[in-house]
Amino acid sequence: QDKEKLEIRKLNDPPSSETVRDMIKYARNVIEEFRRAKHYKYILCLTALACELLEICELSLDKMGAVFEDSNVYMLHMMYQAMGVCLYVQDWEGALRYGQKIIRPYSKHYPSYSLNVASMWLKLGRLYMALENRTAGVKALKRAIAIMEVAHGKDHPYISEIKKELEDH
Repeated sequence: QDKEKLEIRKLNDPPSSETVRDMIKYARNVIEEFRRAKHYKYILCLTALACELLEICELSLDKMGAVFEDSNVYMLHMMYQAMGVCLYVQDWEGALRYGQKIIRPYSKHYPSYSLNVASMWLKLGRLYMALENRTAGVKALKRAIAIMEVAHGKDHPYISEIKKELEDH
């Protein structure tokens, strides 16, 4: 699956191997820069930091998106970080947009009963519910439950908690 995880855009004029190599180097550097910024600036005004981190994510997604497909692991990493920042600042629509872009590649890259995929469905379900899209929320939460029942077992407390959420909505 490494080829799929590092998928390059299908362009009329494909990027050179040097361009791809440079973009991978850029992606690794921006991921590291993001991690450092997150740690060192934590004490500063968190809202300003969140805006700065989101800007780093969006700029790097624009730059990497010229070469990489959305399913590329570097793109997914940045989208996941951006989703996290949106959740932190309670931008539910922004978080949902990123989550919707992430879920399909996650479902492709991870095994069928991966808790990473279940976790993303759980986040999406809760976001849909918060945004009053009950139909989509129920569907996403049920997908999370289906995976978690296989991974954790049908009697796991997490599953009971999610089922209670569904009943309460």
